[in-house]
Amino acid sequence: MVWNLSFKSATVPNDWKIANVTQIFKKGSRGDPGNYRLVSLTSVPGKLVETIVKNKIVRHIEEHKLLRRSQHGLCKGRSCLTNLLEFFEGVNKHVDKADPVDIVYLDFQKAFDKVSHQRLLCKLSCHGIRGKILSYIENWLKDREQRVGINGKFSEWRVVTSGVPQGSVLGPILFNLLINDLETGVNSEVAKFAYDTKLLKIVKTKGDCDELEKDLTKLSDWATKWQMKFNVDKCKVMHIGKNNPNYIYCDGARPDGYRKVVGDRYINSRLNKSLVPG
Repeated sequence: MVWNLSFKSATVPNDWKIANVTQIFKKGSRGDPGNYRLVSLTSVPGKLVETIVKNKIVRHIEEHKLLRRSQHGLCKGRSCLTNLLEFFEGVNKHVDKADPVDIVYLDFQKAFDKVSHQRLLCKLSCHGIRGKILSYIENWLKDREQRVGINGKFSEWRVVTSGVPQGSVLGPILFNLLINDLETGVNSEVAKFAYDTKLLKIVKTKGDCDELEKDLTKLSDWATKWQMKFNVDKCKVMHIGKNNPNYIYCDGARPDGYRKVVGDRYINSRLNKSLVPG
């Protein structure tokens, strides 16, 4: 009865919107707070309803083939392994032809926490998710509260104004739809696993380098438009193949605003924004 009433009225009980945030250690120093992943422990009945809503969204996505094949994360029949194998096959295909390849690894900073609720709802509507389902998700996102718990001690409750809860059932599929059009207009090959993104391009000439930098600029523009941010410290470039020119792509860290391309020579053009955004 509670679930049916929740669906019909497109409202979520307040008890389903509160979360205790716990920390899962990832790597590095245990004394560094940045080395922990924050996970929200939410209501179990609330998660069961989220599962019903998620299944409806997934059926809609599969029926209309809305999710791009570049996305491997949290998708039926796709995984970290399929991401790795398909991308590895693409790299091998070029290297076997003696073509030098550059791969740019990008990572969103605090991806799930920075999601703008209004922009997310706009993306969902553009994917055909409307009516009571959209209203339910809007209500599910707003007026959420969380507190941090460590060793049985808890902080005060705080209102959550952005993001989708890590540890929720709905969060991952909503995030996938938010970044579904990330590579629009990008010419490089793209592979995504949730918020981890890889770009692959054959780089033989200076022109190829410029094309890859243009693609990075497009990603930067997308991140600015949708209020996301790339973690510059985790953005890396890998040079593969014989006679690879080893171009260096700007990460926005140089104070003079110039990009170093080959050796000690600089291109005499000031950058308006980070090409590997941050």
